[in-house]
Amino acid sequence: MVQTFSPGDEVIVTNCDHEANIGPWINMEKSGIKVKFWNINPETLELDLDVLDKLMTHKTRLVAFTHTSNILGTINPVKEITKFVHDRGAMVCVDGVAYAPHRLVDVQELDVDFYALSFYKVYGPHYSLLYVKQKHLERLPGINHFFIGNNEGAYKLQPGNVNYELSYGLLGVTDYIEAVYNHHHSHKSQSLHEKANSVFKVFAQQEEKTVSILIDFLKNFKSIRFIGKVSADGNLRVPTISFIADKMKSSEIPPLVDKHKIAIRYGDFYARRLINDLGLAEKEGVVRISLVHYNTEEEVEGLLRVLDIVL
Repeated sequence: MVQTFSPGDEVIVTNCDHEANIGPWINMEKSGIKVKFWNINPETLELDLDVLDKLMTHKTRLVAFTHTSNILGTINPVKEITKFVHDRGAMVCVDGVAYAPHRLVDVQELDVDFYALSFYKVYGPHYSLLYVKQKHLERLPGINHFFIGNNEGAYKLQPGNVNYELSYGLLGVTDYIEAVYNHHHSHKSQSLHEKANSVFKVFAQQEEKTVSILIDFLKNFKSIRFIGKVSADGNLRVPTISFIADKMKSSEIPPLVDKHKIAIRYGDFYARRLINDLGLAEKEGVVRISLVHYNTEEEVEGLLRVLDIVL
């Protein structure tokens, strides 16, 4: 990307992203690119467009932000942000890693320029994906052999052969979508996209049920501070729930829960800038509970019984 930018150009990043969508852009400062931070509102923990408006100039080339914070669980309005940025002549790069396990991603509907995710988060192999609009792909210089021209699409960005085993393993993702669809629906003639759309709606409904139980417990627990939206609304959040406890460091809690054969984790989850800006470093980050569609209400209630003892 740096080869298509010029010294003095500007890139905007957020303080609520995984470092993977911050650090690489900051490294471009070595080439004379100016990097600015779009910080979340410390009260609402949301990204405000009026703040972005003040940061953007005629030199802004790209705004990098997350679809969903892997700490807060908040779903950012990607389509709205993207239009806002495009109207001001810049591109967007969206990290969808924490969003893709929970909702179907439609890059054309969102109109994003770049979108990245990890397939292992979407019930597949440990493989990554980067979507790039064709017009941007054509402009990017390649990193492959000198005889692989710029007109050879994504192949010019490939440093070697693909991993065939992992590539073939991606079929398991579509197999899973088909299986879930067939379990819940009798109509079989829809396209894979239509089936995936139906399946992810089922995922969202189940996740909203389970996360509502968890949120109701946490918001009424006086020794806990909830980090993020205190809402189970699937339009606002995914079921990634973070909290801190008044009298315990975050590192103390998961080992106590582990004994009950329930896995929750603590730390900054590579969103260290957000943890630092929220003043949570002394707590050793947050305790994070990551639910997905296959978690049951009974499992969540079992976790709550354990938390009631531990906390």
